[in-house]
Amino acid sequence: MDLKEFFQQNPRAALGFSGGVDSAFLLAMAVKYKAQVQPYFIKTAFQPEFELHDARELTRRLGVELTVIEHDILSSRQVAENPENRCYYCKKTLFGLLKEKALKDGYTMLLDGTNASDDFSDRPGMQAIRELEVRSPLRECGLTKKEIRRLSKEEGLFTWNKPSYACLATRIPAGTVLTEPELQKIEKAEDKLFSLGFTDFRIRLFHGAARIQLPAEQMAKMTEIREEIYRELKPYFKAVLLDLETRKSV
Repeated sequence: MDLKEFFQQNPRAALGFSGGVDSAFLLAMAVKYKAQVQPYFIKTAFQPEFELHDARELTRRLGVELTVIEHDILSSRQVAENPENRCYYCKKTLFGLLKEKALKDGYTMLLDGTNASDDFSDRPGMQAIRELEVRSPLRECGLTKKEIRRLSKEEGLFTWNKPSYACLATRIPAGTVLTEPELQKIEKAEDKLFSLGFTDFRIRLFHGAARIQLPAEQMAKMTEIREEIYRELKPYFKAVLLDLETRKSV
């Protein structure tokens, strides 16, 4: 099956939309093949503002109305306590909300942007997706992240080379309780690095310090302006550290 066949067979659905590479391409294909797919963006303390901005911009360009649902994800004790399988409880909560809202809006099928490169065996959130019977067209059609980027570029989507972005909760070690001030601090610090021209990086909390992970090609720049980076990030953390194990882009 390809996406054209999928949307011919399933012409009406709700989409859990992040504004990232995968969900953007999936929505664009739904529009291309004239399916009625309604995108929903659930805004929590885990999503930075730029993700919502990108989601709004992408849907605007596609001529699709975006539904934004705001939710206090930290009100869930199982999520806020940040266990190893936090992602399971988070996905269960968020897609449960989406399912409830979608049903009220007349949509009985839920879609997400999981692709064929995603590893089901090591991602607790995938279990929640299965339990809620969410369909993953990109995975069902065998589309990998590399193929999705290539096809997105051909379709003229600005998201084609957007770095993969995990939610802010992944910056904090499992077992450390999640709080909104800590998440906001990390978001502000990452905004500082973005403004300095860095991309596809992570700032992870490490015993109160910032541990910066960068792609190999950006290491030299980090060294060149390290004093400026230190000045920008020091207000948020007791120390600023550079992880010498480089990040691999996907």
